[in-house]
Amino acid sequence: MTVKDDSITIKGIREGLMLTLKASDNEWSDLVTRLAARIDENRTFFSGAQARIALNVGERPVLPHELDSLRLMLSKRGITLWAVISSSATTQSTARNMGLETSLVADGGQLEVPEISSEETGTAAILVNRTLRSGRTVRYGGSVVVIGDVNPGAEIVAGGNVIVWGKLRGTVHAGANGDESAFVCALDLAPTQLRIAGYITVSPPDRRRKPKPEIAFVRQGRIVAEAWNG
Repeated sequence: MTVKDDSITIKGIREGLMLTLKASDNEWSDLVTRLAARIDENRTFFSGAQARIALNVGERPVLPHELDSLRLMLSKRGITLWAVISSSATTQSTARNMGLETSLVADGGQLEVPEISSEETGTAAILVNRTLRSGRTVRYGGSVVVIGDVNPGAEIVAGGNVIVWGKLRGTVHAGANGDESAFVCALDLAPTQLRIAGYITVSPPDRRRKPKPEIAFVRQGRIVAEAWNG
């Protein structure tokens, strides 16, 4: 089911509902008020499995107090905001700091990535500015950059490359959508399991060597690791 007005689009997805706020000069508080009125007019529709919402704000930068006001409004109506999709670094940071997802998995298993609007040529990426401890999982359709360690028991699944400015000890899958040109690099590369596209390898159980920056990539049908010199 899809319902539209000038500024808000709501459609059903596998995980619940996708709510899209079109790029505009509308005040955030006005958009929240409009959405609240829409929900109140259709309380039956926004119930059950439909009470989970993923928000798509496109390029719009959303600040913590703005996203918090939206989540509070939804919570009062029994609706859970669980993901925020945006090409804005500000919005992505806001969402991650609030414990929200910033990417979705589509029906075909492909990771969805927001469109990038930039004059520079590049790829979508997210920055994780902390150590990933055991039990933590990061899934993103573009590249993933971690400033910190990836501990055993942590997992990264990326449609693009994986760059770890620290020790990589967990499980990592780069090129998850089948990109064999993807790579994984770290200041200390010793993952529990490493996958690139459809290729997979594991580190020796006792890899005694002086840690050094390395990069792993696919060459001639297998994953190889070489010194990472930048």
